Amino acid sequence: MRKVYLVGAGPGDPELITVKGLRAIREAEVILYDRLVNPELLKEAKKDAELIYCGKKPNAHMMTQEMINHLLCHFANQGKTVVRLKGGDPFIFGRGGEEAQSLVKKHIPFEIVPGITAGSAAPAYAGIPLTHRSLSASVAFVAGVSKEGGDLDAYWSKYAGIDTLCIYMGVKNLPLICAQLIKHGKPAGTPAALIHWGTTKKQETVTGTLENISEKAAALRNPSLLIIGEVVKLRSELKWFEHQAAAVYTG
Repeated sequence: MRKVYLVGAGPGDPELITVKGLRAIREAEVILYDRLVNPELLKEAKKDAELIYCGKKPNAHMMTQEMINHLLCHFANQGKTVVRLKGGDPFIFGRGGEEAQSLVKKHIPFEIVPGITAGSAAPAYAGIPLTHRSLSASVAFVAGVSKEGGDLDAYWSKYAGIDTLCIYMGVKNLPLICAQLIKHGKPAGTPAALIHWGTTKKQETVTGTLENISEKAAALRNPSLLIIGEVVKLRSELKWFEHQAAAVYTG
């Protein structure tokens, strides 16, 4: 019976995929997968499964979203079990909602298999809790890019009062983001961290403040996640993964 599974592959560490997500990969006849999906997960697919790369880099998309939507419907209408394997969680900056809508329009049955999003996993691996009884009672997951032509002041003023900000897709606009948050009331000395390739052996974390994180992290590129808030101060005490990874990968 035809069905599409929109599966969250997690943030990079292949062991962070859910049991249900792994089962869907193993049962799929067609897998359309993203750039940030760990290749180790694809080894779990059937030998005769069709694997289709749908990777997207900033300003360089292998496939348009419209084409991906079309392929999901195309293979499902052939009676196949299809997995759309997406980094992180399909419904958190993963465009899974758009893909699900395209399936609804074609009356194709589907399931959403949530994944661990980078917004929670990368800080955890960097030793930064998103909430803390003494430091943070509110968290927001925020896109670092607003709609083209949008009002930047209106966009960023909404987030200046939130204790912890997890900002996706913010590397390109990092100086602007910091300036906007300071402009709208976030103290310039607010701790900030940029986490590059979170949860993988390539993970690198740079810390600073809103005032200097752009300069300190200038060498880091995508994929990176920006964390802003007092909880970043706890990293010096709680960081665990990078020490562990260094010990493992250097022998």
